[in-house]
Amino acid sequence: MDYIRASREKRFALDINDPQPLVDAQGLWQSAGRAATIGIFLLLMGGVLYVGRSIFLPVFAAGVVALTLAPAVRLAQKRGISPWITALAIVACTLAALAIAATAMAGPVSEWIARAPEIGATIKERLSVLESPLAALHELERTFFGGDNSISPPPNIVLPAVAFLTPAAGELLLFFGALIFFLVGQSSFRSHFVAMFSARDAKLRALKILNDIEHNLTGYLTVVTMINAALGAIVAVGAWLLGFPSPVIFGVLAAVLNYVPYVGPAVMVVALFGVGLITFPSLGQALVAPLAFIALTTTEGHFITPTIVGRRLTLNPLLVFLALAFWTWMWGPIGAFLAVPLSIIGLVVINHLFSTPEARLPE
Repeated sequence: MDYIRASREKRFALDINDPQPLVDAQGLWQSAGRAATIGIFLLLMGGVLYVGRSIFLPVFAAGVVALTLAPAVRLAQKRGISPWITALAIVACTLAALAIAATAMAGPVSEWIARAPEIGATIKERLSVLESPLAALHELERTFFGGDNSISPPPNIVLPAVAFLTPAAGELLLFFGALIFFLVGQSSFRSHFVAMFSARDAKLRALKILNDIEHNLTGYLTVVTMINAALGAIVAVGAWLLGFPSPVIFGVLAAVLNYVPYVGPAVMVVALFGVGLITFPSLGQALVAPLAFIALTTTEGHFITPTIVGRRLTLNPLLVFLALAFWTWMWGPIGAFLAVPLSIIGLVVINHLFSTPEARLPE
């Protein structure tokens, strides 16, 4: 009897805790309508951002950089330095760094381009062990999908390069112009943005969101920049010890590409492997640098950076991957650099607007 009574009580408790059928179907349709409206708005906004990428990309990039540097501009202003002087100094230092980097890379890049036929022949010789698997794969592809055995002429890289650099120059000019005005007018922008809200709580929430965005962006990018600089120095020293040509360039590339999660280190591995094939006589020696770089970036990405940055600024890996894929598709390589900062901004806004209480789910 006790067992039967306990079974009935357990069944009764389960019946109470089980979800009940919907009572108000109209509320469900209203929720679905609101979700559809939000979805249509997001699709339209994505289309606008994609079509107007030549304008929105440099403006968004300038806004992210301005939000990151806003505390420095305010600190200089408190010490009597005009925001115009600070903004112009920042832009001048950035242009000088770009000019130095371009000058340092011009010589080696020109030499590699001039030696392109020799480099291609050397790589083909080093990868001769892969000719049989690649030939079998090509034959399989031709069997299933068909193919043309005719030799196509070498592609012309001059016109695509000119087509890329011409709009890039205009976007770069728009970026620096917007950056100057963002840095100079960041105080007035904050005031106008907060004044858009009428209620006192809304004003305080908007001000808190702006402060948290600046604090998180500045903290994250400062720490990541220091880590990337150390990584670049280690890569430069390692490239010099292994006998790579122009080791400083590899250090700079490693530091810059590491701002892009997953994709940047992968590009660096390919670059180290390609140059290693040209520099060293065997395939095994060419694999030393890429494997060492993989071990270094794995340690940095999974242990060093999360420990230094802390849990508050650590993003979900799936979120980072999806944001990287989306913004790279939307805005190309620069979008990949902006993926993490834009994700930080979005998460700060969502955390302030929507409370996320931890609910205990049934097992």
